[in-house]
Amino acid sequence: MSSPFDALGVTNPVVAAPMAGGPSTPALVIAAARAGSLGFLAAGYKSPAAVAEEIATVRGRNSIFGVNLFAPNSMPVDRAAYRSYAAALAADLAAFGLEPVPEPREDDDSWAAKIDLLLADPVPVVGFTFGLPDRAVLRALRRAGTTTVQTVTNVEEALLAEEAGIDVLAVQASAAGGHSGTLTPSRRPADVTLPSLVTDIAAATTVPIVAAGGVSDPVGVTAGLGAGATAVMVGTVLLRSDESGTSDLHRAALVDPARTHTVVTHAFTGRPARALTNAFIDRYDAVAPLGYPALHHLTSPLRKAATAVGQPELVHLWAGTGFRAATAEPAETILRRLASAV
Repeated sequence: MSSPFDALGVTNPVVAAPMAGGPSTPALVIAAARAGSLGFLAAGYKSPAAVAEEIATVRGRNSIFGVNLFAPNSMPVDRAAYRSYAAALAADLAAFGLEPVPEPREDDDSWAAKIDLLLADPVPVVGFTFGLPDRAVLRALRRAGTTTVQTVTNVEEALLAEEAGIDVLAVQASAAGGHSGTLTPSRRPADVTLPSLVTDIAAATTVPIVAAGGVSDPVGVTAGLGAGATAVMVGTVLLRSDESGTSDLHRAALVDPARTHTVVTHAFTGRPARALTNAFIDRYDAVAPLGYPALHHLTSPLRKAATAVGQPELVHLWAGTGFRAATAEPAETILRRLASAV
């Protein structure tokens, strides 16, 4: 089955996922292109100016790439619950000379400005996570010659994306590291295997599928393709690659023999996300309210401070279930190896 990215010149069916917060760098996207793959810049948490700069850097070396945005999907936090959580975090914050953000900060990650940027300076592929853009945005991007990709986690979301006019579905299973792309973050995605999820969505829609979530070896790649996907997306397996921007602390945690499993938690950001277990999750997962991006802004200073001093127990160690397969070598080597059985 042909991939929707074939027309762009992509020859490797294993594409590099966007990983916001540092891991996805222009160098990683450029390395993916050397492997015949498609890499995504992660626009989440960045200013439009920073996104424009990264696009220019990649475009200077490679014409085939994508940009992924956090699409608005309002999830305001309950203010009383927010204040209670902020109070619970106060001691950990104080240890780094920090104080809780007193009131929730709600924003849309500069959504309109980033869409304006991508319409004024179109890129080959634009992906969306967290929310589904309105049809006017999708039509405008299509007129600009851009292929659109929507992250979905179940059949219902896939049908909504198809109805809206999305070109490609990134079907994300619960084994994926980092944030779930679910459109209903108050309900954690069902724990189903990626091949099963792809099979179900392929039977319900006609939109090409990219399979994502927990893929860490050539067997996983062939399983995703065999289930009906036209390409497979990987992220966690690239976290230790030479070109990724993953922090040294995070890299070390991925190979720490004491860290044996991952869990889904909303304690760091108010949205469900899979991470290596640590003291922060053990302490706060049961008391953290839902609410994105308010909790992200609340815990971000603590996470940055803990990273700076090498304290992994207070940091979001995003990782999918296949985290042990992450290796310290060039991303091009990793992506070619993953596609070796295709």
